[in-house]
Amino acid sequence: MGAIENILAFIFVLGVMVLIHELGHFLAARYFKVRVESFSIGMGPRLIGFRRGDTDYKICMLPIGGYVKMAGESIGEPTGDPDEFLSKPRWQRLIIAAMGPIFNGILAVALLAGLFMSHYERFAFWSSPAVIATVKDGSPAAEVGIQAGDLIVSFDGQPTRDWEAVRLAEVTAVNQTVPVLINRGGEQLTFNVTVEADEQGVGSAGWSESTAVVLEPVPGSPAEKAGVRRGDIVRQINGRRILDVDDALESIKASEGRELAMELERDGHKVAIDVTPEYDDTRGEAAWRIGAMIGPERTVTKLGFTEAVQESVSANLQNITLTFKVLRGMFEQRMSPKALEGPVGIARLSGEAARRGWPDLVLLMANISLQLGIFNLLPIPILDGGVIVLLLFESVIRRDVSVAVKERIMQVGLVFLMLLFAFVMYNDILKSLPSG
Repeated sequence: MGAIENILAFIFVLGVMVLIHELGHFLAARYFKVRVESFSIGMGPRLIGFRRGDTDYKICMLPIGGYVKMAGESIGEPTGDPDEFLSKPRWQRLIIAAMGPIFNGILAVALLAGLFMSHYERFAFWSSPAVIATVKDGSPAAEVGIQAGDLIVSFDGQPTRDWEAVRLAEVTAVNQTVPVLINRGGEQLTFNVTVEADEQGVGSAGWSESTAVVLEPVPGSPAEKAGVRRGDIVRQINGRRILDVDDALESIKASEGRELAMELERDGHKVAIDVTPEYDDTRGEAAWRIGAMIGPERTVTKLGFTEAVQESVSANLQNITLTFKVLRGMFEQRMSPKALEGPVGIARLSGEAARRGWPDLVLLMANISLQLGIFNLLPIPILDGGVIVLLLFESVIRRDVSVAVKERIMQVGLVFLMLLFAFVMYNDILKSLPSG
């Protein structure tokens, strides 16, 4: 059932993203009076659709993309008719090419703004000063002498007023040695920390924030059978005080199947529960687990329209910056391809988000829409970014590039995209296999 849910969620999420992207191209083309021959959601053989005017609106068999086919768009097709794509001025063709990614960006802002007006969820510790609760033994932070109780003042020269700023800077600093300014009892100390990659391939210095740890049991799991309820806060495990998520995870993994005495907080009252972990090797890393989502406490509020739009724009700009930092890290071979998600990974994430509820699904859709827009703006032939770069180049030299050269460019772009698709699929499959 989980796989079917993942596939259905993937089709829905990608379908919306592609529809909005292609709608941007379509509306711009129609505005400039370019004849559109087909508007397709999906690729391959036609399943259903209808024809209106010159355009065939259709849904195709393979839910992995879509396209708007404009008259005279492909090399060798133009006849010189005024309603063909290549008959239009370059600035109009550039706008048509850019409107797909632009619509993806608009969708991302609209989705987040709508979400924030009814469900604005954040980690409770996100706005707290970056005071370190624990430092993992053997971690980069521990090796240079950073201690629990230290306040992180700046990371790589950038001020860090809260944990959100620290985490966003840390995640893309993989395999970099960065100066970290610490306030320890009023004394300013600088430590050079070499950030490592965690299991997901993102940066981790090994420090953790102090936060309440919340449980969400999976139906039929040891946690649910023992009486754990959604929203329970873990205070102690086997008499050990739990300060952060890593504390809870390490205590469970170290149990080796022995019963855990857990002290929980539920609606302000203490609850004692005994849970026996089960060995699980289905998630890529074999470990002892209790069958519950374990995460930091979150706060949920609602924002007004203006504040929601401002927060949405800020969040999307932040995601754009983070995306390019990740791309730069992979180009410099500092960051692992594990940070990438292909079709299999997106399907898994879509299914998980749908099962958690509509806020998580909307958040995922906004992020994917933004990433789709950014990807399509990369200067790769065949993609919108490649078309834009070629049009700008032709504008500079004030003449069209020859048909033979364009054909070679498109062939190179096609081969590159096929290789990239094969790589992300291989990466997806590799990440889904059990460790070892």
